Amino acid sequence: MTQYLVRRANILVLGVLVTILALVGAVTWERLNASREAREASQHSYHVLATTKDLAIALRDAERGQRGYILTGRDEYLAPYDAARDRLGLLQGELQKLTADNPAQQQRIRALAPAIQHKLEELAQTVQARRDGGLETALRIVNGDAGRAHMQNAEALLDGMLADEQRLLDERLAQNDARAAWVRWMVIAGSALAVLILLWAARLLNQAWSRSSGAEAEQRALALRLHTTLYSLSQGVAVFGPDRRLAHWNECFQVLLDLPKAMLGPGTAYGVFVKHTGEPGRAALETEDQIRHGSRNPREAVTYERERADGHHLEIRRTPMPDGGFVLTVSDMTKRAQAEGVLREAQKMQAVGQLTGGIAHDFNNLLQVILGNLEFVRAKLDGDARLQLRIERAAWAAQRGATLTGQLLAFARKQPLAPAPVDLAATMPDLIPLLRRTLGEHIEVRYVETAGLWPAMADPAQLESAVLNLALNARDAMPGGGRLTIELGNKVLDEVYARDHAEIVPGDYAMVAVSDTGHGMTPEVVARVFEPFFTTKPDGKGTGLGLAMVFGFVKQSGGHVKIYSEPGEGTTVKIYLPRAVGTVAAAGQRSAVPVELPRGSATVLVVEDEAGVREIACAILADLGYQVLDAADGEEALRVFGANASTVDLLLTDVVLPGKVRGRELAERVQALRPEVRVVFMSGYTENSIVHHGRLDDGVHLVGKPFKREQLARKVAEVLGNAGSAAPEAANVVALRPARDAAP
Repeated sequence: MTQYLVRRANILVLGVLVTILALVGAVTWERLNASREAREASQHSYHVLATTKDLAIALRDAERGQRGYILTGRDEYLAPYDAARDRLGLLQGELQKLTADNPAQQQRIRALAPAIQHKLEELAQTVQARRDGGLETALRIVNGDAGRAHMQNAEALLDGMLADEQRLLDERLAQNDARAAWVRWMVIAGSALAVLILLWAARLLNQAWSRSSGAEAEQRALALRLHTTLYSLSQGVAVFGPDRRLAHWNECFQVLLDLPKAMLGPGTAYGVFVKHTGEPGRAALETEDQIRHGSRNPREAVTYERERADGHHLEIRRTPMPDGGFVLTVSDMTKRAQAEGVLREAQKMQAVGQLTGGIAHDFNNLLQVILGNLEFVRAKLDGDARLQLRIERAAWAAQRGATLTGQLLAFARKQPLAPAPVDLAATMPDLIPLLRRTLGEHIEVRYVETAGLWPAMADPAQLESAVLNLALNARDAMPGGGRLTIELGNKVLDEVYARDHAEIVPGDYAMVAVSDTGHGMTPEVVARVFEPFFTTKPDGKGTGLGLAMVFGFVKQSGGHVKIYSEPGEGTTVKIYLPRAVGTVAAAGQRSAVPVELPRGSATVLVVEDEAGVREIACAILADLGYQVLDAADGEEALRVFGANASTVDLLLTDVVLPGKVRGRELAERVQALRPEVRVVFMSGYTENSIVHHGRLDDGVHLVGKPFKREQLARKVAEVLGNAGSAAPEAANVVALRPARDAAP
């Protein structure tokens, strides 16, 4: 009994001591935490004070650098100004974050931001004034006292922040000292008592608590990471339990499957989603075959694709879990499908470009020899109408070959463009009479335009050619007659439209729409109309390059082309060209009155590696009165020029020359010796020497092979400044292309 009582007493005493120690330990622990928090708060105040002082120093450094530059005008004094200006924004942002828990400081920072901004604007204004107008102009701004007021305002706010933060720091330091003293005594008393009675027990309890707390923290962190990962995915994810009911999901799951929010909730049966997505126009989650396949292979993941009514491609994957549930993953594959389409188009363009570039140079040289000699002979023949007709037919055939080569280059985006702001409202009406004559009386041509049309950035000649090609295609689609409508308008292609068309840059576009009332096209034909050599016309009635040329021209111009067509309802082709910013060039006037070719007596150096082309070019120029020198390559041209440097007025050179000296380098070396020598390039394929990003370099004059006698005569006279009716040289870039001749 006594032992029992002693044991009970010991237990009671031990219980009391344990309770006391627990209370002392708990209070001590709380004070320790409070002391640590106070130290952290003090360190935070030190950080705020340092950042505030750095901000004030940076502001003074900016003003010091500005004052130094104003007084000296030397750029090296701007180094402190530039460095401080860059740091001010960073320091303000850091100070904003550091004082997020202090409303008073936040209010001062909000008031400080415009003061600093005004001060920086005043500093930048005086620097620019010193740079543009000199010291007196800058001093007038400084003496206006506006900058001093902004500086005083900023310094007053910074002083207030420093004072407030210093007060907080003093309070926190005092609290920290008091807590530290109290904790010190509590620690001494609690530690002595704990060491005597509960050292071992406290150690075990502390270890158990640490393990439990660590495991709990790890579980919380893991759950948070999983939750964040689930909601950050661009895929739709839904987790279903063994009972096939919804457990977890993210927002993309609802968006991609277009599910109502009311349907999403813990415990929703999977069958509800299958039934909802199985409605017409929706991307069904599963078909009967997939359900049966899943039941036969419950542990195998199933992947299938669906297409929404709006054209978005979805990939759905059902992955089983060990507990009998499954994870449903929905991915939007639309961008990938578009990217694959763009890649295929780029590969096709590259192949066509390589093929076209390989044959264009030599083929156009051959056509130049044929066409040049025919025109030269035709100019010498008089009276024999039948022989003239034969020459006309041969010239037309040669010109047709040049047109086909040009269309291939256009589709491959290898043609040299000379884009300029085009006033569609001024140029398109001039084209309507030509269309009426070309299409015939059985086609009614209508023209519609919108007020306030934006100018388009495009090559005017290529734009006209594209519209003519579309009009001719429309005529062929209306063999029994019909109506052709040309409509102009302004269009804004926004981000939504650009998401569905990967090659589009959102922005302002000028639209040219060509519509017909013909037989229309099926979707299968529409998908292929821009392919080169694809045509629905009978053999011998079309090359299949007209729409390909339109497509290449529009894409090279940075635009967009879209076809709308239905069988029996007609076709509309819409061309979107980038809106031009700048002065619009005046529209040229068509004239059917023949004008005598300009002549001259200047000395022209002709450089061409193809003997036939060189011979006919020299013959044309000599016949027009020019003094002609010739060379077969760049090195020979330099030797000829060196012997006749004082007499050569113009260099007419091929772009692609054999040997080390190409056409562009030859022109640069000649003009380095005599800057007054004018240069005209001629080529059937320009490579990249005078064309970059599909556009002629500024100041470059180009005559495209095969050129006509009239084209060469007017281009040479224009560059030399002797053509009476030619455009002035300030036009910079004029690329002459083969004229469109009608078949005899």
